[in-house]
Amino acid sequence: MYFFISQLSISDIFVISEIVPNLLHILLNNGGTITFIDCITQLYFFCACEACACFLLAVMSYDRYVAICNPLQYSAIMTGGYCIILSVTSWLLGFSIISFEIVKTAKLHFCGPNIIDHLFCDIVPLLKLACSDTSMIHVVVYVMGIPFVIMPTTIIVVSYTYIILAVLRISSSTGRQKAFSTCSSHLIVVSIFYWSIFSVYVVPSKGLTNTLSKILSLLYTVFTPLINPIIYSLRNKDIRKAIQRTFQKHVIW
Repeated sequence: MYFFISQLSISDIFVISEIVPNLLHILLNNGGTITFIDCITQLYFFCACEACACFLLAVMSYDRYVAICNPLQYSAIMTGGYCIILSVTSWLLGFSIISFEIVKTAKLHFCGPNIIDHLFCDIVPLLKLACSDTSMIHVVVYVMGIPFVIMPTTIIVVSYTYIILAVLRISSSTGRQKAFSTCSSHLIVVSIFYWSIFSVYVVPSKGLTNTLSKILSLLYTVFTPLINPIIYSLRNKDIRKAIQRTFQKHVIW
């Protein structure tokens, strides 16, 4: 669990590093400029990291499924090597599959006023500036939603269905509470992340105003990476104890 949390943290750090500095510059200067190459690069790393986060959240749900439904075999199944394979696969899938969409986007022709009405280079506002036909790109975006959104969501739903059924079979209320507490942090993170993703990319964009779209984009680019460490820290006894020991040590000194 800690290993996958560290991988998710790395993904969050990448997203913040590529979005927030330029975002703050734009807000402080009431606008800003970015070259086409930098915009495409920002779009690539942003989409790749978000795709990696989708896969990592699905892997974390599978990890919780094994821990609760097969606790005696957990150490044999989730070995260190297997965890590394799952993590590396998530990163490779995110950075490789998304490259096809980015290459197709980079080949579009932009001829109008190249003003992105957004806080960063996202795929939807960028396609609105294209003068060439973008129908194929929209098809690619929806097709990419199958491995990036639909499949991880399916894995998460199936895993937690088995988890809930297993927890309900536990006779003691203390055991049920302990089992649910191990999953609560992950469920909160998944709910915030996928709700914002579905709101921006799955719900038709015509139903969203530009302001609302910008606010929702801030949820999964700034708010989610900011709140993830807080959620996992406050909901985890080991981390709370480590923070208390560190705090007490500095207070004593």
